[in-house]
Amino acid sequence: MTEPSELAARAAEKHVVVIGGGIGGLIAARECAKVGMRVTVLEASDAVGGAIRRAELDGVAVDAGAESFATRGGHVRALLAELGIDDRIVAPAPGGAWLAGVPGVGAAPLPAGGLLGIPANPFQDDVRRIIGWSGAWRAYLDRVRPPLTIGHEHSLGKLVSTRMGDKVRDRLVAPVTTGVYSASPADIDVDIAAPGLNAALTRTGSLSGAVSALRDQGAARAAEKKPGAAVEGLDGGMTVLVDALLADLESFRVEVRTASSVRAITRDGDGWIVVADAPIDPADEIAPEASDDEVVAVAEEWQADAVVVAVDERTARALLAGVVPSFASAADAPAPEIEIVTLLLDAPALDAAPRGTGVLTVPGSHVAKALTHSTAKWEWVREAAGDRHVVRVSFGAQGEPAATATLDDHAAAALALREASALLGVDLAPSALVAAHRARYVQAQPASVIGSAERRSAARAAVQAVPGLAAVGAWLAGTGLAQVIPDATDETDRLRRTLIWE
Repeated sequence: MTEPSELAARAAEKHVVVIGGGIGGLIAARECAKVGMRVTVLEASDAVGGAIRRAELDGVAVDAGAESFATRGGHVRALLAELGIDDRIVAPAPGGAWLAGVPGVGAAPLPAGGLLGIPANPFQDDVRRIIGWSGAWRAYLDRVRPPLTIGHEHSLGKLVSTRMGDKVRDRLVAPVTTGVYSASPADIDVDIAAPGLNAALTRTGSLSGAVSALRDQGAARAAEKKPGAAVEGLDGGMTVLVDALLADLESFRVEVRTASSVRAITRDGDGWIVVADAPIDPADEIAPEASDDEVVAVAEEWQADAVVVAVDERTARALLAGVVPSFASAADAPAPEIEIVTLLLDAPALDAAPRGTGVLTVPGSHVAKALTHSTAKWEWVREAAGDRHVVRVSFGAQGEPAATATLDDHAAAALALREASALLGVDLAPSALVAAHRARYVQAQPASVIGSAERRSAARAAVQAVPGLAAVGAWLAGTGLAQVIPDATDETDRLRRTLIWE
């Protein structure tokens, strides 16, 4: 049996380079550092955190990227407890969301009691208001159609339109999948997005019955656990998590370098050589010639026993093309480019939260895909903003570039203000805009998209076939901290076991 002291000595001899400082990369660095390995994190941008970002609007600090985490699995909450910040966990306000762009209606509260927008009762008042009497009667046919008993439907869009009609698919389901997954219902895998729905359909005989059964099961499970929302946030914003992770990494003496874009990764015997940009201040004696205020970069080599790649799919495949043969010819998965424009508004008309905590849109009805009324949704934002309001307007979806993509920041803020006015049903004059912030990022293909699981599995197997290499992040785990965190933990555990034991 190997003595613990020997394992500790082996770990101390290992150097791991983590490429990418998003949450997946920071978790990977932490897992390696916890057992005594020397770890270096190289982040290309000027800040770590990835999709978790902070913006300051006229002195009000808010989330400019991810604003919450899914509670499923308990993985995020467990990490927050380890970091000693679980006392900062907050739940969103109970006010519901609205749906805008409904033909003949305009805007209405999003129906309650459904699953991914699929109603349990098509004649429910808030459902019928959106799909109309004709849509409700068409959806009712689901109750008398025979269920599919041989095989099952993979496409959520096809399942819903076949069973309950196009109005349910287009007016109820599409706004949810576009707002949550940035994808059309046709591209969503039923078994991933709604596990058990196909089986419940066969068992109950109807799609609406299946939704009702799954909702009842979920309610029963929730009653056995501590009550809580499907998502939670952090008082002060999700960057509280990033700050806590950085403090933890510092205690483990992990070196975190920003503005260090990796140029190449090559094998070096049983180890690796990572070539990255190293920013050099022009005042330094070894700096190349540059203007007085220019910061230049020179190439620096890092030798490592193992490498963890924690970047987006396109960057990962490009960096690893020389060491993972299948990556050289594989095409990138479609990845929607999302823009979030956050507005600080002096608008007393929003005090009453006229459209709840946010608004989803029927695809094609507005150029924005969703809106979050942050001061109505999060108490900590409301306290920070005082008598003003914070609104986040989201643009872009899979196959649909963000309407703000070609605009400058001023024009993007003006468009976001107009969309906010339309979605909230309140006249917001240009003078109401106090400050604005624009964030752009590439969203990994959601795990629920048809074919995504097979693609991710093939990529992960190809990486794991290379000794001393691991890859983590949303493009392999699926989007959201509830998937990225446990995946990064498991993948890093695999890597460090091979380094120490093998």
